[in-house]
Amino acid sequence: MSTGEAAATSEAHELGGRNKSSSPRQIPVVGVVTEDEAAQGVFKPMDLNRVIKLLDETDENDLEEKQLKSVKKLVQCYQNGLPLRDLAQIFKILNLCTGKIENHPHFVECACDILKLCSLPFLKKKVSDEITYAEDTANSVALLGDLMKIPSSDLRIQICKCIVDFYHAEPPKKHITGYQQASSSYKIQMAEVGGLAKTMVQSLALLENQLVEKLWVLKALQHLSTSEVNCTSMMKAQAASGICAHLNDPDPSGQLLFRSSEVLWNLLEKSSKEEIIQQLSNLECLLALKEVFKNLFIRGFSNYDRQLRNDILVITTIIAQNPGAPMIESGFTQDLILFATFNEVKSQNPLVKGLKLTNSYEDFELKKLLFNIIVILCKDLSTLQLLVHGKVTLALFTYVKKPEKQKIIEWSAAQYEELQLHAIATLSSVAPLLIEEYMLNQGNARVLAFLEWCENEDPFLSQGNSFHGTGGRGNKFAQMRYSLRLLRAMVYLEEEIINKDLCEKGTIQQLIGIFKNTISKPNEKEESIVLEIQSDILLTLSGLCEHHIHRKEIFGTEGVDIILHVMKTDPKKLQSELGYNVLLFSTLDSIWCCVLGCYPSEDYFLEKEGIFLLLDLLALNQKKFCNLILGIMVEFCDNPKTTAHVNAWRGKKDQTAASLLIKLWRKEEKELGVKRDKYGKIIDTKKPLFTSFQEEQKVMPLPANCPTVAVMDVAENIRAKIYAVLGKLDFENLPGLSAEDFVTLCIIHRYLDFKIGEIWNEICEEIKLEKLRPVSTDTKNLEAITTASENIGKMVVSLQNEMIESQARQDIQNEQKVYTKIQATHKQRELANKSWENFLARTSNAKTLKKAKRLQEKAIESSRHSERPQNAVFHRTDIKGLNTTVSSGRVVTVESTPARIIGGPLADTDIALKKLPIRGGALQRVKAVKTMDEPKKSNLT
Repeated sequence: MSTGEAAATSEAHELGGRNKSSSPRQIPVVGVVTEDEAAQGVFKPMDLNRVIKLLDETDENDLEEKQLKSVKKLVQCYQNGLPLRDLAQIFKILNLCTGKIENHPHFVECACDILKLCSLPFLKKKVSDEITYAEDTANSVALLGDLMKIPSSDLRIQICKCIVDFYHAEPPKKHITGYQQASSSYKIQMAEVGGLAKTMVQSLALLENQLVEKLWVLKALQHLSTSEVNCTSMMKAQAASGICAHLNDPDPSGQLLFRSSEVLWNLLEKSSKEEIIQQLSNLECLLALKEVFKNLFIRGFSNYDRQLRNDILVITTIIAQNPGAPMIESGFTQDLILFATFNEVKSQNPLVKGLKLTNSYEDFELKKLLFNIIVILCKDLSTLQLLVHGKVTLALFTYVKKPEKQKIIEWSAAQYEELQLHAIATLSSVAPLLIEEYMLNQGNARVLAFLEWCENEDPFLSQGNSFHGTGGRGNKFAQMRYSLRLLRAMVYLEEEIINKDLCEKGTIQQLIGIFKNTISKPNEKEESIVLEIQSDILLTLSGLCEHHIHRKEIFGTEGVDIILHVMKTDPKKLQSELGYNVLLFSTLDSIWCCVLGCYPSEDYFLEKEGIFLLLDLLALNQKKFCNLILGIMVEFCDNPKTTAHVNAWRGKKDQTAASLLIKLWRKEEKELGVKRDKYGKIIDTKKPLFTSFQEEQKVMPLPANCPTVAVMDVAENIRAKIYAVLGKLDFENLPGLSAEDFVTLCIIHRYLDFKIGEIWNEICEEIKLEKLRPVSTDTKNLEAITTASENIGKMVVSLQNEMIESQARQDIQNEQKVYTKIQATHKQRELANKSWENFLARTSNAKTLKKAKRLQEKAIESSRHSERPQNAVFHRTDIKGLNTTVSSGRVVTVESTPARIIGGPLADTDIALKKLPIRGGALQRVKAVKTMDEPKKSNLT
């Protein structure tokens, strides 16, 4: 049935339950159309009240004939449509006609004729008529559902046809002057308001053995169920269980199953899915579904039958999600397992004897749906024995191998690849529940051999079209991805028989080799898939190596190398959504499980600066990593070589590891709401570590094996781990700490004492709540412990005050030094300015210059010795007659033998100076020069 028809019927029924419109109405005038007027599209007035009165009468002998005639006249009058203002009276006439059917069968035809009019458009004279007459219209449409109680096949079929026509609106045959057609969805809306869908569902109970009428009702419901409002009404009427229970009723046409499945689909999609599943989760419904599916599976050969079979299987899959559904009791689970595995595992069951699947799209979808429902069924542990009996594990393992031509079914390459991936994904859910079957079928060997094929470079053109094949186009990443998921699922069962078998088969070395290959051959296009593969490898290795030193030794330096490679990842990538965060978590987990506890691996990790990388990650200040990294640091600090590495690390702005840890402590306390003053000091010495949650949580008496709030606090934040790391480093002589860091360090140093005090306070509170009186000795001890804890808090506060005061004094001294430096700088500037002013004065005023010159000469004279040594030669250092105050160069006046006597410095050369004649002229060579005395030598300085 079409959607439109369904919705219209529902609205009418809902309005039918309401009171009639109170709009004032005089004697309705109805147009009776004559032949000439019909051509013009004009209504001729007609008295509907008279028709109603006539139908109510029972005395006259020829009354039936008159009544039939008046109704036929009415039908002829409204052959172009029903005005909304007259709809209530017309449906009243319809109701009167149907009431006479039992005694006067001729009225069936009249009632059907009126119903046919309902298939015509509703007409409105005013735009507001749709709102004005909404209540009357809804009540009228709702009447259609009530009329289904009349035991007339023709009437019921006509009602259903009328509802179907709601959803297939046709334009009026002729335009009526003064009227407009109501909106196409008006009938559908009125059916929703009137609750027509609910009454139509209820009418199904009246049609148990009347197939034709039942098919028409289902067609009407098929249309009505396209609306969420109608589906909700149908759900309240228990439509799902009522329809599903009769799925297997005999029907040669096949329409019953088709229309019923459509209605069930619409109910699941457009109403409360949980409620519909609950309605279908009964033995009667599941038996009907089982028989229908079995018949379609075995005897359905057409494309239509296969599609319907798959639809029924999807509905069954949805029902199977309900743990309370009696899937096993109905025998449906056993049949589904048989149908899922008969192609891969030989079965003597007569149901599948000679049965074959083709490579058609419908059969291919069926195979995937069967794999999917196995995953859902295995969640019920009572199904496991059926899975073992059906050899499900063996059937699924037939796909865990190198693709080759199939002998049973010739799937296409793309189909086989998708089924292969789906089978491996199904194994990841089924195999952990069937460990014995997994080992009997040599699951580890099969998976490792398949992984080896995934790793080699054989040409393989995968399609990568399916959901499971995402990222695997043209490569084997999809196969590797799901194989590793299966391996990880089996390893994390912590079954020693499985893990031992894997290690004996060289799984650790094989997985490390696969990881190295993914590093050496990066694939940026499928980066997210590669990251998932790497994460699964590391998690699997962690599961294998944990608690086993020998396996950690096998992991060795090669394993440490791949861990270090991941830890060197650019921190910016951690913000991406590709999976770097998951990979980093896996890496940290593998450090914990594969490196710690194995001293050669620890030493190699330290040699390769692994601690530096851990601290670099910690410095990123990402809360999700901090707890795990600090836990690893605590364990690593047991190695005596670790301390030197931690102290040697430097972060941004030369930050030290100790400073970083103390900074993390402060941040953690701020988030926890621990009370501290602006300097970071303790405020409440009785509760120095109390968080806001601890203050809100009241102390309650608990059994001895239940941890209290104070104990749980140790595990729920990182303060205990920071204390442990700093304790391993020794709280003394930590480099690179500020005064604020030292104030916080005082608290960290006493963390254990404070925590013990908290626990004793809780004990005291619990004793008070339980109204117990300890003996006097215990009372004294409790008081002593409480007082000691408080005294430690006071001592720490005192120490913090000393540090703050010391820092304040140091700050004042530093400030004074800075001020002294600033003063010297200002004084130097003043002297420079004064010197510049003096210079300008000397250059612009001659008197000032002379005065300055005299002062300079006086200063020079006063600086000389007053007494001169005997026989000393005095050389003047100034130039006479020079009127400047700028110091002249180093000038010395040398008094020596005159040049005319010795001939000058070039006397012994060919160009020796000659004695100048009085008259002047060129230099002449002196032929002979008589040396008189040795000249006095003076140094020019």
